Amino acid sequence: MHSGTPPTHPGHALGPVTRPNMVSVGTIVWLSSELMFFAGLFAMYFTIRQVRPDLWSEHTPTLNVPFATANTIVLVISSVWCQLGVYKAEHGQAARTGSLLNVSGWGMREWYVLTYIFGSLFIAGQVYEYAHLVHDGITLSSDGYGSVFYLTTGFHGMHVTGGLIAFLLIIGRTFTTRHYSHAQATGAVVTSYYWHFVDVVWIALFATIYLLK
Repeated sequence: MHSGTPPTHPGHALGPVTRPNMVSVGTIVWLSSELMFFAGLFAMYFTIRQVRPDLWSEHTPTLNVPFATANTIVLVISSVWCQLGVYKAEHGQAARTGSLLNVSGWGMREWYVLTYIFGSLFIAGQVYEYAHLVHDGITLSSDGYGSVFYLTTGFHGMHVTGGLIAFLLIIGRTFTTRHYSHAQATGAVVTSYYWHFVDVVWIALFATIYLLK
């Protein structure tokens, strides 16, 4: 009457149920709402452009497209470094295992520091461009073009700055614990979701503002 196999009962699970990571799911849902926010900014941009095409004809020659292209490449490359950091985080390597010059031994911390540097360079480049545009008379309150330019790029810059703060928190956590836990790796991964998101949004903004003249 007795056997080594436990009896099964209807309605009882036969094994563990794999559930999605709620932190990742929550981050994706939140990024979806952010996508709608930027969609509104794009709609505003194209609406004002359609109403006042003369402003675009007047101001777009002022834009420094080669500089903006270089700044865009910096941000795109930062996503590459970020993804390499994600790979290390998923494998439980928080920091480098050897010399700093041994790039192959870098951990999540080193790749995220490099991502932070490139992201900071992007923000510095944006501030530099703002300074030149203000010198040329294009300000937030100058006209419709200036308003939509600074609102779209400015809100994106604020999101990039928020991502840089998140990187600092993720990097700082690697110094406060000896054991790199699954929760810390999850934090690094969802931060990469956000960073890739702002990267893709900027590519769309760059194409809209600097290429579609």
